[in-house]
Parts: sequence; structure tokens; C-alpha cells
Amino acid sequence: MTVKRSLAIRGHRTSITLEDPFWERLTVVADEAGRSTADYVAFIDETRDPETNLSSAIRVHLLKDALARIERAKDQT
Repeated sequence: MTVKRSLAIRGHRTSITLEDPFWERLTVVADEAGRSTADYVAFIDETRDPETNLSSAIRVHLLKDALARIERAKDQT
């Protein structure tokens, strides 16, 4: 299910629309990084291509993170 969520990043309100699995993963990755979800979204926002919408940038970031984790796990075996 896709849900629109509102957050405050760098002092302004914004909303993102993400499917539940992406939102759940986002909260886990943010927690593992020692950041709040809003702070982690702000990090993604700062590093995204301005032509890419924030929700898409979050999905791509999470995909790249998952692929990097898979590669690290392969390297450890």
C-alpha cells in the first residue's frame, strides 16, 4: 500500500509517498545509521539529483543500499 507521509526536514514540512515496505526499510536504515527518519530523508534530499523527486530518490537510495549489503555479504564468504 502506498501512503503519503509528512515530515519536517531542515525546518520545512514536506511529504513523501512511499509503499509500506520502502517506509519500513527506510526507518531501519535510518536507525542503523543512528539518525531519525527525518534526518536520514534530509541526507537523501541533499544528495539527490534536483531533477529526481524525493520519493523516487529514497527508493533508489534504499535499492543501492540493499545491493551494497548483498555485495558486502558475498565478500565476507
